[in-house]
Amino acid sequence: MNFYNKYILPKLVNYDMSDKNFGKERSAVVENASGVVLEVGFGSGLNIPFYKNISKLYGLDPSSELYKIANERIKEANFPIEHIKASAENIPLPNDSVDTITSTWSMCTIPDPKLALKEMLRVLKPGGKFMFIEHGASPKKAIENLQKIFTPITKPFTGGCHMDRKIDELITNAGFEIISMKNSGEKYKPLYYLYKGVAVKNI
Repeated sequence: MNFYNKYILPKLVNYDMSDKNFGKERSAVVENASGVVLEVGFGSGLNIPFYKNISKLYGLDPSSELYKIANERIKEANFPIEHIKASAENIPLPNDSVDTITSTWSMCTIPDPKLALKEMLRVLKPGGKFMFIEHGASPKKAIENLQKIFTPITKPFTGGCHMDRKIDELITNAGFEIISMKNSGEKYKPLYYLYKGVAVKNI
C-alpha cells in the first residue's frame, strides 16, 4: 500500500462521506436493519449513529486506518461491534449467520463485486435483507459513456471507485431479489447516479 492510500485517502474518505446530506441517506437505509448485522464497507463507522434495533454489528473493511478513525464512534455505540479486517470477496463468517446486510457507497470500490455479492448471499439467513445505497451507471447512455471514460482516470485517487457499475444487475445476478429500489441522478453531479433499495435472500 502506498503512502497516499495508507495515510491520506482514509482521512479524505472520512471527511467527504461525513457530509450531512450523506447522513440523511445513511439513516434512511440502515435505520431499519435488525438482529445481527454485517456492514460491508464499514469504513470510519459513519453509519453507527443510525442503527436503531440491532443486537450486534460486524464491521467488514480491509482498512485498519479507517477503523482507527471509527474508534470514537464505536465507543458511543450501544451494541457490540466486531471489526472484520477482510475483503468482501472472502467473508470469514458461517453460512446463514447474519440477519441483515448493509452497504452504503461501498460496492463501487470492491475489486470483484460479483464474488462479493455471492459471499454476502452465502452469509445472509434465508429471508434476510440486504439494504443498500450505492452509486453507479446512469441509464442515460451519454452520461454512462462519460462515467466509463472518467472511471479509469479517477480510480487511483478514490480508492478504486467505479462510477459505471450497474448495481441492480449485479445484485440480482448474484441471486438476490430486489423488493424495492429508488434511483436518482443529481442535477449538479451528472456522473453521480444513485441506487437505493432493499433486496432479500429467498433461498
